[in-house]
Amino acid sequence: MLSRTIPVRETILAGAIAVLLALIASRFSGFVAPANLANVFNDTAPLIILALGQMVVILTRCIDLSVAANLALTGMAVAMINVAMPGLPIPIIIAIAIMLGAAMGAINGILVWKLSIPPIVVTLGTMTIFRGTIFLISDGKWVNSHEMSPAFTGFPRAELLGLPVLSWAAIVTVIIFSVMMARTPLGRSIFAVGGNPHAAVYTGINVGKTQFLAFVISGALAGLTGYLWVARYAVAYVDIAGGFELEVVAACVIGGISIAGGIGSVGGAVLGAIFLGVVKNALPVVNISPFWQLAISGSAILIAVAFNANAGRKKGRIILKSAEVTS
Repeated sequence: MLSRTIPVRETILAGAIAVLLALIASRFSGFVAPANLANVFNDTAPLIILALGQMVVILTRCIDLSVAANLALTGMAVAMINVAMPGLPIPIIIAIAIMLGAAMGAINGILVWKLSIPPIVVTLGTMTIFRGTIFLISDGKWVNSHEMSPAFTGFPRAELLGLPVLSWAAIVTVIIFSVMMARTPLGRSIFAVGGNPHAAVYTGINVGKTQFLAFVISGALAGLTGYLWVARYAVAYVDIAGGFELEVVAACVIGGISIAGGIGSVGGAVLGAIFLGVVKNALPVVNISPFWQLAISGSAILIAVAFNANAGRKKGRIILKSAEVTS
């Protein structure tokens, strides 16, 4: 059932993106120029990376609402480290960002795993704590571009084969996750835990540990994105990426990741992020109020949830029919 349903969702979503691009091109043909589409993809790259981390968490029947706060805290931390030690090599900065993000993800995972606190409660709490920590370490002050080293701000913008490093980071993340989810024991465990946690236990899978690892992965990607975000925009402040966690969840839901867990794909999460990225970049171009972005995104989420619910009912009917035949 999973292998037949997900390609259909991805095809429908890809078709919706194509129709959306055609409508935009009818108003402004320059939007679909290859160079501009590359810019749109680069703008969407942070959302793609975070959506993949969120996908893993949602597949295990959890949710991580602290990703944007994790991003902001990590971004502020590495920006302050760069100001204090401008000669520190960028690979070390990136490693620090990933480790900081993973540590914050581990905090979420431990609270969910060991204390059995609902994930939405845990991550709402840590979201607030992480934002407050940014204020404490920065004293509410900004870190601006003139304080950052050229190497720090230049890395995500550096071009390789015609694309910025930020875009390549998203592409590499997509490839890694495609392999991980399809061909590794961890990927299979993630689907098993979300699909039927009770059955997963009987197959020897540690449900709590798998959820913990999902939070660590999500946190690590948030940490990486924190550096890429701050370096690209050359500014760090308390409210950076405020509310971005909602876009991340929306990208997953629109991409067919079931909130009930166990159903979803890397391709779906990527297409969901691209859909939101196209909407966000297109509205100002065609002179439509940015407020419509919220309405379009909300409508897409409702349609996606309705589609998921309908697919779930059909799956249930198939199971019942097969049970009747067996009896």
